Amino acid sequence: MSALNLHPVTQRWKMAAPVMDTCHVSCCANRTPNVVSWGRGGLIAFGTCNSVSLYNPQEIRIVEVLNKHTGRVNAVQWVHKQDCSPETQLVSGGSDNNVIVWEKQDGKFTACAVCSGHSGPVCAVDAMSLSSSQLLVASASSDSTVKLWTCSSDTAECLQTVSFGSGFMMDVSLALLPGSRVPVLACGGDDSRVHLYVQLNGQFQRLLTLPGHEDWVRCVEWATKDGELWLASCSQDCLIRVWRLFAKTATEPDQQTDAVIKMKETVFQVSGDEFAVTLETVLAGHENWVYGIHWQPPCVKGDSVEQPLKLLSASMDKTMILWGPEEDSGMWVDLVRVGEVGGNTLGFYGCQMSPDGFMILAHAFHGALHLWHCDSNQGEWRPSVVISGHFNAVQDLSWDPEGEFIITVGSDQTTRLFTPWTRNGCSEITWHEISRPQIHGYDMQCLCMVGRFQFVSGADEKVLRVFKAPRNFVENFANISCTSLEKLLGCNDIADLPEGASTPALGLSNKAVFQGDLTTPSSQQDSEDFSSLSVQYKESYFQPLKLTEPPTEDDLLQNTLWPEVQKLYGHGFEMFCLASDSERTVVASACKASKPEHAAILLWSTTSWKQLQSLPCHSLTVTQMAFSPNGRLLLAVSRDRTWSLWRRGNPDSDSEASFSLYSNTSKDTAVHTRIIWSCDWSSDSKYFVTSSRDKKIIIWGHCGSGVGVGECEGESVTPCSSVLDVGDSATAVSVCPYLCSDQSYLLAVGLENGKIVLYKWRPSEDLSSGADWSRCGETDACQSHTLTLKRLHWRPRPGRAGHGGNEERAWVQLASAGADHVVKIFNIKISAL
Repeated sequence: MSALNLHPVTQRWKMAAPVMDTCHVSCCANRTPNVVSWGRGGLIAFGTCNSVSLYNPQEIRIVEVLNKHTGRVNAVQWVHKQDCSPETQLVSGGSDNNVIVWEKQDGKFTACAVCSGHSGPVCAVDAMSLSSSQLLVASASSDSTVKLWTCSSDTAECLQTVSFGSGFMMDVSLALLPGSRVPVLACGGDDSRVHLYVQLNGQFQRLLTLPGHEDWVRCVEWATKDGELWLASCSQDCLIRVWRLFAKTATEPDQQTDAVIKMKETVFQVSGDEFAVTLETVLAGHENWVYGIHWQPPCVKGDSVEQPLKLLSASMDKTMILWGPEEDSGMWVDLVRVGEVGGNTLGFYGCQMSPDGFMILAHAFHGALHLWHCDSNQGEWRPSVVISGHFNAVQDLSWDPEGEFIITVGSDQTTRLFTPWTRNGCSEITWHEISRPQIHGYDMQCLCMVGRFQFVSGADEKVLRVFKAPRNFVENFANISCTSLEKLLGCNDIADLPEGASTPALGLSNKAVFQGDLTTPSSQQDSEDFSSLSVQYKESYFQPLKLTEPPTEDDLLQNTLWPEVQKLYGHGFEMFCLASDSERTVVASACKASKPEHAAILLWSTTSWKQLQSLPCHSLTVTQMAFSPNGRLLLAVSRDRTWSLWRRGNPDSDSEASFSLYSNTSKDTAVHTRIIWSCDWSSDSKYFVTSSRDKKIIIWGHCGSGVGVGECEGESVTPCSSVLDVGDSATAVSVCPYLCSDQSYLLAVGLENGKIVLYKWRPSEDLSSGADWSRCGETDACQSHTLTLKRLHWRPRPGRAGHGGNEERAWVQLASAGADHVVKIFNIKISAL
């Protein structure tokens, strides 16, 4: 059947206010050094997968997402203004070999120029304003070149390509020579040197090379102070070198009365003016590669702009150091040292400082942002609450039965739990990761909730693992969500819950830690037994937390694990999908399969965790399963392009109810012609929906009967809707548990291109016209994911999580997970559709 004529609906919708409002975006920084930049306007820009996210650290939320790159974003840089006012331009470079200049127009950032010309991924960018309308951009790429571009409002032109033969430049930085408008470019590369270029007659020419480092130079950055240029460079030799470039004044007298030790100066001339470069200091304090350095941003004092002489550095030794000269001696010393402890993580990739100098930020190898703020009263640096997210594709997500938090799993081998939080004295609700129940050694693939505080997860292994929340999590969740402990636990006794969990050094299973395990041995035993291995290599690193705000990355890694209570064996290949029924008594699981014997669905009892049944029907991997809301039917869709429907029999007095095949499509009767990716049920169990790579969405049931599927004996299950063509591979589908005001069903469809589209469907006698479907909304360019949508889930209760009040019944929430590492939550006003 041809695609439906949806244009009038689309036009009408576009003129109205947006239907979908982004409530939360969870993401983290890409695993590259130059990917974070803090603007004078207070916004932190960082690359996350193929997007640039703009993060407000005061509001603790992503305020805008910029989508245009088609490869990973590796470098992001604000274009700073001379007068320190908030920036209106941003430059980003990516693995799609492009550099994009973004400009703020009507309060939103749009891509105004694309610089295409590199033949390899762009790894570093910098830019400076030449005039009010023209930018000079420098970009370094793994094609062994640095390119210089001039960009005006909508055009980009390559000014020059500087080739480095077989070498690579890791970073670039632009500035103006003291007392002139001549641009100077610094490049640091794998030849352990810093190269300086100056623009003469429109072309950049190599001026001199600064030696000294003994390993790759990772980062270079200019700062201007009192008419002099300061250049900092850091390297894999664990050292930081600071150079000073200044204009030579009248010739100094050769003979002086006292012998003065002076650093050697390298003198050069540019268009008649004489300049000198000298090494100011070498800073040693890090114990591993130094990946990032950043000068404290200049600030406006009165009429002049003042540059503080403070330098921040970030290293793979998991520390950040703030350096500066002592007032009396002028000796450079470390003023502040902060870092992270615990977890099997690598160190920091880069650092940034807030415009006022009171906050410092590092991004780590696993994408996590680490933020410290200076307590103005005591002068102490303390960790701050910051956003977090997966650093690889998010594969699955699930709401808890009450709709108060979501749990997600991803290819970054973690399971994460997010919940809304209201800060003291703040009306705005923000979502945060408050627990990381599982940190695994295999890529995570699927999960399902079994009750309020228990879930089953599957990874690229043959085993399913069951996790149950420890006492410490329940107490902290009660604090953060402002709920009473008694209400959360119901009749469950809190006394027998373990305190927390920890993973043994060489294990994959989270072991429960009980109250008794937390006692510290007395000091006398310490002195006697220190030689025993159990004291040197502790089994448990867990320390109970008392949280009133979301935890830091260190605590998430070490102190928020959930104990593993069961392993389920039975599948022959890696796990692929999971589902549990509405009563939370049965869990269904399926694994990757290329033969019918491996494609069987296994059913498990949630009370005994024994295998109840094997349901063979499909010949290839079962891609998704869903139990009907009334708990009587299990629907499965497969890579073999068919679906199967299993009906629960009446339970015998002594055994669990067993499932038998009720209906299915075969190769001859299948309507879908490609893999069926996703399926879901309507809330009344009358219909189910399937979505496929063939771009089709179909709703099935007992046509015209008005009864639930499986309740009509002898009645076959057939398509109840016209075939909806959504224009792209439909990788996720979910039916809203609440009907629209006109009694139609609301569906969210996720596409391979990352877009989410909302459709309304109402049963109709005449299916030929396609009038049973109407398109009522879609995500715009900055709301959409940039890669395949993996999972969509509506909140199981009406209203917005964390909000109260009667008007909440007008709202529903939709959570989405994508291969672009991002989890999003949307608010949708169902009464307005």
